[in-house]
Amino acid sequence: MAASWRLRCNLPLVRYFLGFGSGRSLGLSQGAAAWTVGRGANWRWFHGTQLLQGEAVSAGDALCEIETDKAVVTLDANDDGILAKIVVEEGAKNIKLGSLIALMVEEGEDWKHVEIPKDVSAPPPVPKPPAPPQPSPQTQTPCPARKERTVGTPPRLRLSPAARNILEKHSLDASQGTATGPRGVFTKEDALRLVELKQMGKIAEFRPAPGPPSTLSAPVPPQPTAGLSYPRPMIPPVSIPGQPNAAGTFTEIPASNIRKVIAKRLTESKSTVPHAYATANCDLGAVLKVRRDLVKDDIKVSVNDFIIRAAAVTLKQMPGVNVTWDGEGPKHLPSVDISVAVATDKGLITPIIKDAAAKDIREIADAVKVLSKKARDGKLLPEEYQGGSFSISNLGMFGIDEFTAVINPPQACILAVGRFRPVLKLTEDEEGNPQVRQHQLITVTMSSDSRMVDDELATKFLETFKANLENPMRLA
Repeated sequence: MAASWRLRCNLPLVRYFLGFGSGRSLGLSQGAAAWTVGRGANWRWFHGTQLLQGEAVSAGDALCEIETDKAVVTLDANDDGILAKIVVEEGAKNIKLGSLIALMVEEGEDWKHVEIPKDVSAPPPVPKPPAPPQPSPQTQTPCPARKERTVGTPPRLRLSPAARNILEKHSLDASQGTATGPRGVFTKEDALRLVELKQMGKIAEFRPAPGPPSTLSAPVPPQPTAGLSYPRPMIPPVSIPGQPNAAGTFTEIPASNIRKVIAKRLTESKSTVPHAYATANCDLGAVLKVRRDLVKDDIKVSVNDFIIRAAAVTLKQMPGVNVTWDGEGPKHLPSVDISVAVATDKGLITPIIKDAAAKDIREIADAVKVLSKKARDGKLLPEEYQGGSFSISNLGMFGIDEFTAVINPPQACILAVGRFRPVLKLTEDEEGNPQVRQHQLITVTMSSDSRMVDDELATKFLETFKANLENPMRLA
């Protein structure tokens, strides 16, 4: 009996066997939350190594990669066998959940004559809407005929209001010139050019020919007139790959599933979540000093690790901010799970530092390094990026001074962090004498959901966060 590779929607990510008589069924079960309703998945051979029908597969071999909305999951073989049939070609888009993509048989079986199981079929095609019934010629109601067009200007030639007034004043017609405006509009400059030509005697005054008597007749489609300039198409044509782009063309860029999900979630957040913003400047002098001391002990941590630790300690002190919105009201979370934004080639993803308040600065640094690498390689598991109670987005490494971030629902807040920069401040020494000292300041802006975190609570949170970050001893 053949074994099948399937995409299923089930509980946390597992690989399993399911017996059917003397054979077995090999499948992949994916966490339900990792799939977007109404979407499927894409798949490709593992690292570009294409398997051929009839090729032997050993247990533990990476067969293919399945791209979901947010991650790429590797499907491994659970047992030895022969790849008998490839049902869905590599690179197929939006494969529906439950679809069969390939079949395997045990070694020694006839793989050339394997049949697709009868209980598995491809997703039914989307039914096309029935075409509207065409009325029979006998029952058609005659439409009232319109008067024939007798105006001197061509039907498709569009005039700007200023150009129309100039042409009527000087007894000229737009067909005597050339339209140069956007999308074929005859502009004021085109009309003034005709007036100059008339004054130079190069064109005569336009006298429209007398038209036939006004009679009712069926509408006649406009016939092209030689020598007239017609407007450009309303929609620019798509450029041809491999050829230089012509004027007015564009090139379509296919969006990945991750990009589509990001666009959808950002739009929902900005349109449904009432954002409020608060900004504070923090002095990093003490943090940079502690960081230099740790480097001497061969302990490598970043400023962002201190920021994550300070946010975790502050959330522990102020549990009213460690909440999410469940559709009806705020829900307090017992654990401080901080989502850290990581930029990848496919888009932004937020792996989670679980129980960050219980980790020290070194454990946080190690967790960030591991999760960031998995995120850029597309190897994050669903439980490593789903959930979280607070988000941090840091653009300081890109030279950004400050910015505002979009809340990641259902979380209540996100902290936007800019770069630390030297700033001169006038202070007093121990004897009270004024002196100018250089401080390393960093600007943080917190976006908060006003339904859960009001302005007063957000202000107190930033004050506590600033005090914790400027005094690293509180983070121990």
